[in-house]
Amino acid sequence: MPDLPVVVGDTTTFAKTVGESDIYGFAGITGDFAAPHVNAEFMKNSQYGERVAHGALLVGFMSTASALLATRIISKRDDLTPMSIGYDRVRFTEAVKIGDTISVVYEVKALEPERGRSRAALTATNQDGTVVGVAEHIMKWLVNP
Repeated sequence: MPDLPVVVGDTTTFAKTVGESDIYGFAGITGDFAAPHVNAEFMKNSQYGERVAHGALLVGFMSTASALLATRIISKRDDLTPMSIGYDRVRFTEAVKIGDTISVVYEVKALEPERGRSRAALTATNQDGTVVGVAEHIMKWLVNP
């Protein structure tokens, strides 16, 4: 088993303002052109009053945060390959709208050295400090041959 390169409490942050091009680009890549994301007229009468971002786009921001931590580690160690092996307890707690600036905090919460894994809590907030999404991430630290 590898010597895990992270400790409980290690953190990283990623922030991005969601633009219309992000939503349309994501819709184009995934094929998800559902009305809540791309139809302003449809959403005008909803409780949100406007289009909202895909939840999976928010997971993409979470993935970026995990990649930032992994990149920081592998810049110092070439004996490991970090691999994301999943997200648990993913929840979208508030809508993300065009123009929202989303900040994702990735914080290592637990180590599983016998399995070569670390677990992290992800919390995404908007510019007002409202939590818009949460998840748990599992990173596997593979030993390079």
